[in-house]
Amino acid sequence: QVQLIESGGGLVQAGGSLRLSCAASGRTFSSVTVAWFRQAPGNEREFVGGMSWTGAPGIADSVKGRFTIHKDNAKNTLYLQMSSLKPEDTAGYYCAARVSGIPSTSTGDFTSWGQGTQVTVSS
Repeated sequence: QVQLIESGGGLVQAGGSLRLSCAASGRTFSSVTVAWFRQAPGNEREFVGGMSWTGAPGIADSVKGRFTIHKDNAKNTLYLQMSSLKPEDTAGYYCAARVSGIPSTSTGDFTSWGQGTQVTVSS
């Protein structure tokens, strides 16, 4: 099992930037696939970006060109760099992990979740 703790959320104006962090313990990032999801009120949780243990990243089309994902294996920390933020990016952002090298965009494939961090983008 992997324990995940997100941080870095907050209130930002449209066009601004934020960097979210996800610190992991219990397993190293070199042995799990990790991902960011987000959930706005009334919506299903959706995939934002992920990275397999080989380091291959994937980003959802809805945020491609604005969000990037990377990890620091030495710090066992996953990052989500968000720029050109829009009000529709407002959501709770969650870090997730699965003990598999196979990437996935499905919430059901991930067995470990953080508590989430709120991102609010004002217009």
